[in-house]
This record gives sequence, C-alpha cells and structure tokens, in this order.
Amino acid sequence: MYEEISSNIRRSWAMIIIFIIFVAYLGYIFGELTEFGYAGVFFALLVAGAMSWTGYYYSDRIVLAMSRAREVEKVELPYLYNVIEGLSIAAGVPVPKMYVIEDSAPNAFATGRDPEHSAVAVTTGLLEKLDRVELEGVVAHEMSHIKNYDIKLASLAVVMVGIVTLLADWLMRSFWWGGSRRRRDDGGGEFGAILMIVGLIMAILAPVVAQLMRLALSRQREFLADASGAMLTRYPEGLASALEKLASDREPLEVANKATAHLYIVNPLKDIGGSINNLFNTHPKIEERVAKLRAMSFEVV
Repeated sequence: MYEEISSNIRRSWAMIIIFIIFVAYLGYIFGELTEFGYAGVFFALLVAGAMSWTGYYYSDRIVLAMSRAREVEKVELPYLYNVIEGLSIAAGVPVPKMYVIEDSAPNAFATGRDPEHSAVAVTTGLLEKLDRVELEGVVAHEMSHIKNYDIKLASLAVVMVGIVTLLADWLMRSFWWGGSRRRRDDGGGEFGAILMIVGLIMAILAPVVAQLMRLALSRQREFLADASGAMLTRYPEGLASALEKLASDREPLEVANKATAHLYIVNPLKDIGGSINNLFNTHPKIEERVAKLRAMSFEVV
C-alpha cells in the first residue's frame, strides 16, 4: 500500500512539473510574438495570479454555495459527526466543518485550502443508503484529500489551467494585433515564421491539453485518496463496497455541474462514456479503484 501511495505521489508531481514547463514555454512564445516582450508576459502572469489568488482563498465558499450545501452542527447529525471526528483523530488533522446537501443521490466531497480551513460535504442520499463501515470508507477518502493537501493541489491545478487559457487567448489576440508584422519588420526571417506557426498551434491546443492534464492529475489523486483512506479505516472493503453502491446508483446529483464534478468521490455526471470521452472523465474507472482496494486488503489485514 505504501508503494502505491508513493507511486501516485511521484506521478502527480511529475504532471505538475510538466504543467509548469508547458506554461513557461507558452509564456515565452507569447513574449516573442507581441510587442510587449517579456513585460507582456509579466503582466499576463500578474493578472492571472491576482485572479487565481481570489479563487484560491474563496473557492471553497463558492463551491459550497454552488452545491447548495448547508453547515450542520454535531447536535443535528451526531452519527456523521462521530465518524468525521474519529477519522480526523486517526488522520491527525483538525475536525473539518460538516456540510450536508439535500439530495437523494449518494455522493460526497472535501474542499478548502488546508487542513485548518477544510470542509466535508455529504448528500442526504449518502447517509440513507450506506451502512456505517461504508460511510467511514467514504469519509476516510475525503479526509485523505485533506490530509494529503489534495484540496490545495486541486486549487493549484485550476490556477495553472487558468494561466494557460489566459495566455492562449492572448496569443490568439496577438495575431490580430500584428505580431506577424512585427516579426517580419524585425527581420525574424525563417525563425519568425516557425515561431508564428508554433504559436498558432499552441494557442489552439494549449487550453485543451491543460484541461486534459488537470483531469489526469485529478484521477491520480483519487487513487491516492482511496489508498490513504483504506489506511485510516484499516478496512479497504468498506470503501470498495461504498464505491460499488455509489456507481450502481443511477440517480443524478442535481446540484452537480462540470465545474464541481471533479471534487466528488464518484463522478456525479452519469452521461459520460466512450473511449474518447474517457479522456475528459474526472475520475478513474470504479472497477479499477475497487480492484486496487481489494488487492490492498490482502496487505493490510
């Protein structure tokens, strides 16, 4: 199990490093094609950073509001609070705020920027349809997202996608502003023509590539949270059984949308299918997650 966690961490950070190199290269092309030069790149990153800072500190409130989640106290749901409190002690993190979504579809997510500013939200359907060991498995999975700082990682991924999209949009605009004319006037010659072609391709493909990398990163973090959650409960079968129940439930989560779908423990958008669409899936296949959990159970028990 520890090898599985270490492997997922390495793959996740490798994706982040590639992501950063990709953003840096896009910024270089943008600077070469515009009259702003490196000052333009600095200004673009400054604007993107300011926008991302706002999203980073307030994204949890936005997500909870979009999901119509309401905060509940211990006296209202002592059963859920005891599960969250017990797993918080096991994980060594502060008890997160507890939220409930009034929806009969079973699902859950964690949000926040660190363990000290975190929240766990579950649907009423989850509380009604899972038994205690299955609920503990789901909460342990979400607690692992908090403990592993996945909630912060998700925010960083959104920031990087935002920067790529912004730079790609500005690249396209630079063509309209006469970037090609500047290259010819400066005697860029063959190098300038090649840079123009590369810039055009990057402007078109960069947002799609960035989004695919963010989704791939999200899928890797789900595997890691499954493994970490199994370690917390010492009973991987609880989470495996819960995942099967959640996957077999065909009731759509009404408050879910494409912006928040990647946060949930299973994809709340049920209509994604096909080999191409799987690239844009926010979660790994349930069958693969369950198989990994049951393989781990032999090592834990």
